[in-house]
Amino acid sequence: MKKKQSLKSGEKILFIVFGVFFLLALIAYVGLETVRLNSEEPLFAQTTHFDFSPLGSQGSKIYREARCNSCHRALRTGTSMGLSLDGIGSKRSKEWLAQFLLHPESVYEGGITLDHGLRPKEAAYASEMSAEDRHAIVVFLSELKADPGSSVAKVPPPEKSAFIDNMVEMWAPKEWGDKYTDIREKTPTEADVLLEDK
Repeated sequence: MKKKQSLKSGEKILFIVFGVFFLLALIAYVGLETVRLNSEEPLFAQTTHFDFSPLGSQGSKIYREARCNSCHRALRTGTSMGLSLDGIGSKRSKEWLAQFLLHPESVYEGGITLDHGLRPKEAAYASEMSAEDRHAIVVFLSELKADPGSSVAKVPPPEKSAFIDNMVEMWAPKEWGDKYTDIREKTPTEADVLLEDK
């Protein structure tokens, strides 16, 4: 019978280093969760919000019953397999959303979607819903808003940002200053016109 070979010194060091990193990660996780659960203030600023109309609430119910959240994340629940929908109402118009649910590949950049479209695509049921149910979902999605400047908003923060200004100065060609308009210098209505869906 063969005798078991003992670990070499390099292997022992590797296991010790891994164990230390694992232990530190576990301590950090427990500490963060403890602070999060006991904190009066949220750890991170909430930049998405909603205020549902009665039709938006109905659309939310239809969205959940259709199991759209098995691929999409909205209202901070669901999965991240597909696009996160929190804040989508600040990026897309109701018209675009309605057209996407009915004929997704006609409005989607690139013309091909992974799951939306005709059968056998998994989310083909979205275009096959009744017009009333689709409209309710459109209203629900349009009421998922994001604050300007958040990671899911189409509009940058209203105030000047040193970070954005430095990145533009560093990376944008100088001729862009003549060609493009800084929408932070426009009124909200003017900025909306500049950012309308194509």
